[in-house]
Amino acid sequence: MTVAFYTLGCKVNQYETQALEQLFASRGHTLVPFEGEADVYIINSCTVTAVSDKKSRQTVRQARKRAPGAVIALCGCYPQTHPEDIKELPVDLAAGTGDRVRFVELVEQAWAERQEKVTALDDAMKRRVFEPLPAGGLEGRTRAMLKVEDGCVNFCAYCIIPYARGPVRSLPLQDAAAQAAKLAEEGYRELVLTGIEISSWGRDLEGKPGLIDLIEAVCAAAPGCRVRLGSLEPRTITEEFCARAVRLDNLCPHFHLSMQSGCDATLKRMNRRYDTARFFESVRLLREHFQKPAVTTDMIVGFPGETEEEFVQSLDFIQRCAFSAMHIFPYSKRPGTPAAAMPHQVPRAVKEERARRAAEAAARMEQRYLEQWEEVEVLFEEERDGLWWGRTTRYSRVGAESGENLHNQLRQTAVTGVERGWLRGRLINS
Repeated sequence: MTVAFYTLGCKVNQYETQALEQLFASRGHTLVPFEGEADVYIINSCTVTAVSDKKSRQTVRQARKRAPGAVIALCGCYPQTHPEDIKELPVDLAAGTGDRVRFVELVEQAWAERQEKVTALDDAMKRRVFEPLPAGGLEGRTRAMLKVEDGCVNFCAYCIIPYARGPVRSLPLQDAAAQAAKLAEEGYRELVLTGIEISSWGRDLEGKPGLIDLIEAVCAAAPGCRVRLGSLEPRTITEEFCARAVRLDNLCPHFHLSMQSGCDATLKRMNRRYDTARFFESVRLLREHFQKPAVTTDMIVGFPGETEEEFVQSLDFIQRCAFSAMHIFPYSKRPGTPAAAMPHQVPRAVKEERARRAAEAAARMEQRYLEQWEEVEVLFEEERDGLWWGRTTRYSRVGAESGENLHNQLRQTAVTGVERGWLRGRLINS
C-alpha cells in the first residue's frame, strides 16, 4: 500500500514519524508525498497549544476530503489527551503515543479491511515502556533524530504533555551509542538527541546515570557526526556538566534552555522548578566554558495573572540573557491543566501585543548575535531560491551560492552579509 505522512509539533514527533516511515518501508509499503494520492494518510499530531489541536483537526479533514476512500490514521499527543474529540473526526484509526509497531499492524489491518471506523486502541497501545524504534530517517536527509527519552513528570501548570506521554522512560546508554554509530555509518552528518524531557534521561535506569554520561557516549560512538542537544531544563547546566561537555569536539555549542518566563512570580505560578537567578547562572556557565555559544529559549507571554509589571520584568530579563534566538508563544489555555482554571486570564489582545514586543526584542538580540561571525562551518541540506541552505554548529541558518551539489557537505563559509534571521555566505575553497 502507499502511505503518506504529515507531522505537527516537536522534534520528538519528527523523530517518531521518521521511525514509522522506516517501519512501513521495511514491511514493503511505499512512501508518497502527503499532498498526493495515497492508500493511507497518517497525521502525527501535537497538542501543545489549542492552535496545534486545530491544525491536527484541519489536516485530518483535508485528507478525508482529498481521499474519501483512503484510510486516515491519527496518532500522537492529540488523540492521547482528547479521545472524546476524535469521535467527531473522520478517522479510521486513532492511536496515542505508545506501541508504534502495533500501530503499523493496525494501519495495515484497517487498510486491508477498509474498516468504517476504529476508535479505540488495544491494551498494547497504552503500554508505558520505552520503545526502541529505528532512529534516523529516509535517504536524502542530513540530520537524524535520535530519541533517547520519553515522558515527563514535571507537571508544569500550563502543560498537558505529562498526561499524554506518561512517566519518564530512558533509552539505555549502550543502545543509544549503538544507534548513534549506526546512523554515522549510514552517512548522517548530524545527530539530534531528542525526547520529551531529555534532562530527565537516566532517572529510571539502574545507577541513575546523568545526561552528560549519555552525551559523552554518543559523541564517542559517532566521532564524525555533529551531536546536537534538544531542549534542556536549566538546572541541567552545572559546572561539572560544562567542564565535561566542552571537551567533546563534536558536541554543538547550541543550548536550548527552556525558560518560559523571566519573572519569578510567574515562574512560581507556572510550577517551574527554578527561578531567574538559577536560570541566569546556567547562561553564565555556558558562556564561561564555551566560545560564543548559541543560547536559545522559549517564552510564554500572557500566562494567567501576568501583569504588565511582570511582563516588563520578563522583557528586561531576556535582554540581560542576550539570547541568540527565541520561540515566543502567547499563553494557550489547555483544558485539564491547572492553569486553565486559574483566575485573571489575560485577554487575547494583550497577549498578542506582549508577544509582539517580546519578538521585537528577540529579533534585535538575534541580529547582534549573527553580526559576530566572519567565518562559519555549515552543514548544507537543500537548494532553494537559488541558494544552498544549511546550519552552523550553533544552528544559525546560512544561505550561499554554489554551482555544485552541497547536499550533506560540511563546508567552511565566509560570511558576506547578515540578513534578518540568517547569514549570507560564500564558500571558502580548500
